[in-house]
Amino acid sequence: MSGGALLVAGTTSDAGKSVVTAGICRWLVRQGVRVAPFKAQNMSLNSYVTREGAEIGRAQAMQAQAARIEPTALMNPVLLKPGGDRTSQVVVLGKPVGEMSARGYHDGSRAQLLGTVVGCLEELRGTYDAVICEGAGSPAEINLRRGDIVNMGLARAARLPVVVVGDIDRGGVFASFFGTTALLSAEDQALVAGYIVNKFRGDVSLLEPGLEMMRGLTGRRFYGVLPHQHGLGIDQEDGLEIARERRAGPPYGEDVLRVAVAAVPLMSNFTDVDALAAEPGVVVRFADRPEELADADLVVVPGTRGTVKALEWLRRHGLADAIKRRAAEGRPVLGICGGFQVLGESIEDEVESRAGTVEGLGLLPVRVRFAAEKTLARPVGKAYGEQVEGYEIHHGVAELRGGDEPFLDGCRVGAVWGTHWHGSLESDGFRRAFLRRVAEAAGRRFVPAPDTAFAALREEQLDRLGDLIEEHADTAALMRLIEDGAPAGLPFVAPGAP
Repeated sequence: MSGGALLVAGTTSDAGKSVVTAGICRWLVRQGVRVAPFKAQNMSLNSYVTREGAEIGRAQAMQAQAARIEPTALMNPVLLKPGGDRTSQVVVLGKPVGEMSARGYHDGSRAQLLGTVVGCLEELRGTYDAVICEGAGSPAEINLRRGDIVNMGLARAARLPVVVVGDIDRGGVFASFFGTTALLSAEDQALVAGYIVNKFRGDVSLLEPGLEMMRGLTGRRFYGVLPHQHGLGIDQEDGLEIARERRAGPPYGEDVLRVAVAAVPLMSNFTDVDALAAEPGVVVRFADRPEELADADLVVVPGTRGTVKALEWLRRHGLADAIKRRAAEGRPVLGICGGFQVLGESIEDEVESRAGTVEGLGLLPVRVRFAAEKTLARPVGKAYGEQVEGYEIHHGVAELRGGDEPFLDGCRVGAVWGTHWHGSLESDGFRRAFLRRVAEAAGRRFVPAPDTAFAALREEQLDRLGDLIEEHADTAALMRLIEDGAPAGLPFVAPGAP
């Protein structure tokens, strides 16, 4: 195989495109196929920094891990990071190029990027045996089709075969498949080879009559019926479907450790707490009321794309006062990136919110000034005797003015820690050392399990995705589709695009 490709589209957002794409990548690499993921345009506040210092969607980094390769900017050439007020920061080939309104982007800028994304895809196809592309939203968003660069616009430009994923757990999956196809032009429909049913519960034989009727109605086959499985939503693109509470299992020691994450607006990289939730005996919940922080042993103020907006939200909803009371009582608080900035003395922002100088919560001796240039880095360091790796994505520049001790280029005062480093808690030894300090400060007889390996748990999840494809998809048909493209003579389904 050389230069094969496939576009995984979906009937809706959150239909399962990201996990199906990752599953196909893991299945292919286990077959000895050199494969890479690709998403032309991603809208997400969960991002990642590649080794060359480029910012891409975290879902594509996860898919690259599924393919057992290093992620690069080619895999997600356009990233949109919503910032409120109907604007987004536009990141092209890993670097921010400016803020833009949704209308301004859709009216012109997006179509101009088609050449860029097709060029990136072609470079990947020249390097790998296969490239598995992920669409965005639905390919039948007829109001956006003219400038589309991620769904059928990309498929037409690069002659990609398309499979459409539908979430049957939501209901109406057959209508969604049929309607998606029937709203595409004849030229677009010619590339839609068939469908994958996702999140099915029950006896597949009961679904078979519907599959047969759909074959008759559309002339297209089904490439698989994937069963519903819990715990596969790794590295989500946004916070729309965040579980309110996560836990891995019973504690290794005598006590559990309860972690409350402040659900600030425009929360970014909430995946930082995934490693905490993987620890036996650690219960992680997302909180938006001050009383939900009262019994927490650790409060995490996470990253955000709107630091000043998050600070205003914390004050308006009473969480700011609750956090300050915790600090005064010596109860643990951790601020990460934007959350670190919130905990400082002041924020001077003429870049993100343009609010000027705003007073922070004053819990850490830090003054933050927003710079026009974004910091994108992959720092490595040591804390509490353990090696730590992380990544940085921020405009805020922190001026440290003291503290009890340094902490991952940030600082600690009492039981309040702050750092710009995302991903640090994925370093197993450091995570255990940090949790021991939290448990001590909280008065909990919690003991971190000695053998929790977050990278190994991630690999197990990715293998489960590969198993899902291998065991429940028609892999021979998928391989032919990737190698040969969409079958000729696929019938037109009326009425077509308006």
